[in-house]
Amino acid sequence: MGYLLSPVCWWNDLVFNLPVAYGFGYFCSLVWPDYLMAGTIVGYWLSNIIGILMMQFGVVDILPKGSEKRNFKKDLITGLIFSTAYTVVIIALVQLNILDTPILAALQGEVAANP
Repeated sequence: MGYLLSPVCWWNDLVFNLPVAYGFGYFCSLVWPDYLMAGTIVGYWLSNIIGILMMQFGVVDILPKGSEKRNFKKDLITGLIFSTAYTVVIIALVQLNILDTPILAALQGEVAANP
């Protein structure tokens, strides 16, 4: 499951992360109507962090017991840094119109028109 949520899987964004992120953004827009896009970005970031952490914990469980002990703080910081960098790259690609998101823009306009 962590692999599917993480940015390591090339097709996961379309199938898993974007629907999860949009759902998070949609719930944010129910409370704060202008926050669909911000909520979607935060949801995307969180889904990547959760996926990375799940993968890290899974790898530690698979490794032999004689290997390094688990360091939750280090795992969390590594996951936060990697996921934040990945999310910043994706946001930059969208803002520079390298990645086109017409569906997300249409959905944002629909939510703003029907609060």
